[in-house]
Amino acid sequence: MSKYILGYAAEGARITQEDAEKLTHICVAFGKLRMDGTILWDHPIHEHLEEIRGWNPEIRILLSLVNNSGENNAFTTVCADPHLRQVFAESCAELVTKHGYDGVDLDWEYPCVPSNFQDSSPMDRDNFTETLRAIRRALDAVPGKKPLLSIAAGADVYYAASVDLPAVSEVLDFINLMTYDLKCGFHALSGHHTQLYSSTGDYFRNSCDQALRLFVANGVPKEKLLMGCAFYSRKWENVPNRNHGFLQLTKSGGGYGPHWDDLEENYLNRNGFTCYWDEEAKAPFLFDGSTFISFDDPRSLKEKCDYVNREGYAGIFYWEHHCDTTGKLLDTLYQGIRQGEGK
Repeated sequence: MSKYILGYAAEGARITQEDAEKLTHICVAFGKLRMDGTILWDHPIHEHLEEIRGWNPEIRILLSLVNNSGENNAFTTVCADPHLRQVFAESCAELVTKHGYDGVDLDWEYPCVPSNFQDSSPMDRDNFTETLRAIRRALDAVPGKKPLLSIAAGADVYYAASVDLPAVSEVLDFINLMTYDLKCGFHALSGHHTQLYSSTGDYFRNSCDQALRLFVANGVPKEKLLMGCAFYSRKWENVPNRNHGFLQLTKSGGGYGPHWDDLEENYLNRNGFTCYWDEEAKAPFLFDGSTFISFDDPRSLKEKCDYVNREGYAGIFYWEHHCDTTGKLLDTLYQGIRQGEGK
């Protein structure tokens, strides 16, 4: 099986012919799940689906779904009700039969977890399983096609405890494991947010490797797991000027930092920032004496591609497409995955 290279494309994203020829999958971000089980599906990229397929007839384009704006418990409500669950499943099938998508990706952040500004219920775990089964049945009933069903999954122990991974794996084509934001606004410790491996001295031992192994240990086949990459950064401010700002306690969490375009033009060994490489984590970071920035670059992405190829995972994906208009990061993924397949 060829490895997947999947990009999430939000409203600001523009897919070029060169991009389309390198991608195997696109997740269009986002469609919106409403409280009645129906889907708000329109998106600027929708007008370009056929153009993208003309550039790459093999590409598969999914609509990724989140809660509708202002309805932060749509997933919890719809998944809990058998009738709404069926409406939702039929709405997913309509994305394929009427609106030109090749499948659906559910980005529920997160079942059973109330700390992410979402209403939730302990019953989300079982209800999510039943909902995915209903969607799978509806998609399988679409004549003449093999629509895809995937989810975006949190990359830590809480997610493995909140979702019945062995059960949902049976009905999913693949899982996009969000191995980014591993340190984020919840963490007042400066550090890597999308590192391949953990660093010695890090309180939080999460990493891409740790998350992938966790999901495999919880019953997910390797051939259904995609590793996540970040085309954006996380930054911590007012960081103590020790250890190049790495693994230092701060007064606030890591907010969103510059996208790759901005990083390359204004931050990489520029404007007072020095770029460092953590050989243990296989990850870069920036520090100017006060601000710490964590990100992926071509070197770290090459390490991730080598890992995916070596360990036999399904592929790699990234958030988000418009963060790199140069195409340099996508090209790194393409070259890394394709070269690995040729070995």
